[in-house]
Amino acid sequence: MTDPGAPRDGMQAVSDPAWQRDTLERLLFATLREQRRARRWSIFFRLLTFAWLVLALVLASGWFVRDARLPAGKHTALVELRGVISAEGDASSDDMIDALKAAFEDRNTAAVVLRVNSPGGSPVQAGIIHDEIRRLRAEHPGTPLYAVVEDICASGGYYVAAAADRIYVDKASLVGSIGVLIEGFGFTGAMEKLGVERRLLTAGENKGFLDPFSPLPEEQREHAQRMLGEIHRQFIDVVRKGRGERLKETPEMFSGLVWTGERSIELGLADATGSLESVAREIVKAERVVDFSPRRNVLDRITRRLGTAAGEAMARTLGAPGTASLLR
Repeated sequence: MTDPGAPRDGMQAVSDPAWQRDTLERLLFATLREQRRARRWSIFFRLLTFAWLVLALVLASGWFVRDARLPAGKHTALVELRGVISAEGDASSDDMIDALKAAFEDRNTAAVVLRVNSPGGSPVQAGIIHDEIRRLRAEHPGTPLYAVVEDICASGGYYVAAAADRIYVDKASLVGSIGVLIEGFGFTGAMEKLGVERRLLTAGENKGFLDPFSPLPEEQREHAQRMLGEIHRQFIDVVRKGRGERLKETPEMFSGLVWTGERSIELGLADATGSLESVAREIVKAERVVDFSPRRNVLDRITRRLGTAAGEAMARTLGAPGTASLLR
């Protein structure tokens, strides 16, 4: 017979220290296994996210774009010159020269078309691009370069276009603005009214050249005008050399005025009306157009902006004056 006062088997197991220890160990091991599983999934998703980011950066960098856009057979190579010409912009000399070299060096390029829609910009950057076009034309005599103007080809934009074999425009395009400027503001009168005192310390009597918060001495004005005159003469020489006997000079031609595309043809600043499509079809005889235009990737844009910000901060620290501009 069973003793009614004896503990049942279940109650005896619960009170058994060995059973309790075994149960706790199993619970702990189960918890550890679950934590390891969760950690592995977390690592997996982090690696997956990292792989997606790497893939996105690779695609954004354009490493594979150049090869993918080169079909077989002769084509017209397109290089776009858009916006303000500046060292930090999309129309910088570095980017434009890389694109032009690739266009000229491709063995299937029948001709290069430089499509221009630019109001101008830095005379230095425009001059570098212009000189490189002339060098590439001499290096590849069998590959002509034609400039095709869209809305505007003014100032520095025309400085670059003058290096082309021929210039094609729309009859309503704006062409010209062969001149140079330095722009800025003078705040001396406003400072006097506000009772603000300018404290500028320099080593060198002209270190504060064109400082907007100081009066403009006549000798500094004359020096700035001489610099502009020198750059203007360089611009005029480039136009005369590029256009040659086609140029029909008038007293206003180098005054900074702009003309319609129709009038620019009459003046010899352009050769004929035409678009990218018509030039590729009728002049180059290669209707297929392959775009070699500079495509700055995300990393390039970030580093360029950081570099530009640092340069601007240094210029402000040193009190650098405004620069000359071939800008409409």
